[in-house]
Amino acid sequence: QAQLVESGGGLVQAGGSLRLSCAASGRTFSSYGMGWFRQGPGKEREFVAAISWSGGSTYYAESVKGRFTISRDNAKNTVYLQMNSLKPEDTAVYYCAATGQYIIASVTSLYNYWGQGTQVTVSS
Repeated sequence: QAQLVESGGGLVQAGGSLRLSCAASGRTFSSYGMGWFRQGPGKEREFVAAISWSGGSTYYAESVKGRFTISRDNAKNTVYLQMNSLKPEDTAVYYCAATGQYIIASVTSLYNYWGQGTQVTVSS
């Protein structure tokens, strides 16, 4: 069955960097649009970044534009989220997701596959 496994979360000071990875297995994820979402304490899950199946198109939430970079390596079935200049408000559980289609999307309802999440904590 389809599986997404995130890694790379942790505790970092404000201004620091982290790189999240999402390893996909069980389906042809190289054909799917992929995305990262996050859910902070007491907040709803929100869109962070998305990438097309080829990696040729990317889309970011305004709050992370210029600081975060999404990329993918289809040969490794892995999607990455490089996070720089981290802020305390970036603290959240970060989720990797796959649309199951040749689309790039920013809404949770268009994603069919989800990982279990990885915690990112940014201290001030």
